[in-house]
Amino acid sequence: GERDEEEEHHSLETFTFYLSEPLSKERVEAFSDGVYAIVATLLILDICEDNVPDPREVEEKFHGSLLEALSEYGPNYLAYFGSFVTIGLLWFVHHSLFLYVTKATRLMGLLNILSLAFIGGLPLAYQLTSEFAEKSHNEIEAIQVSCVITFFASIFQFAIWTAALLHERETLHPFARYGGKEHAFMFAKLALYPCVSLGAFFLTCLLSEFSTAIFHLMQIVIPFAFLVLRIFVRISLTVIKSVMSLSRRKVVLLEEEEACLSPTETLS
Repeated sequence: GERDEEEEHHSLETFTFYLSEPLSKERVEAFSDGVYAIVATLLILDICEDNVPDPREVEEKFHGSLLEALSEYGPNYLAYFGSFVTIGLLWFVHHSLFLYVTKATRLMGLLNILSLAFIGGLPLAYQLTSEFAEKSHNEIEAIQVSCVITFFASIFQFAIWTAALLHERETLHPFARYGGKEHAFMFAKLALYPCVSLGAFFLTCLLSEFSTAIFHLMQIVIPFAFLVLRIFVRISLTVIKSVMSLSRRKVVLLEEEEACLSPTETLS
């Protein structure tokens, strides 16, 4: 009986530390880059096969004007660029995340695979949202599916950062650990896509008439939000530092005044 208890305790210990065991960071990055490249390739293959007008159609319907023929597929191209920008920004966030990681763990690798599983669903989101030009009746469902795919793809990236913070001394560079400038910017960068996609999902539930406009606005705003984000984080950090320095100066001044006073005055 004692031996069985010892073996059970040992198996629980090995399971507990199994997820924190090291994993090859280079293999994780290489696998991730391959998935991102394949997903981006699937997007361009879809638009080349389905959204390029036939030469006969250009000649008969549009009198040989290729620009007029391409303008008819404008919403499809808009959906393509929106999906491609989403993939590009998620890859950029993933690259920035693993730029700060010095050692990956098995838990981080598992979360990365879950994120890539939803990244692979972005071509499906493109196929659904490219049907907006045909005025289909499933616009709200298509937008909600796209928001859900984007949300889970980005929230698992946020979970990778959280898992890295659990063992930050072994997994992160010193300047990216908790409390630093790069940590604050990385936290805001990773939280941007989950917050925006979740907000767009609930807005489409409440304002179903403007669902398409909300979705396209989300795709346009997010790239500019990434540009503004670093400036906003820097301003916030400088304000916090200035407030902290003012409070410290007040404490120092009070200590100096107390030091200048006589013992009887301090007692009074």
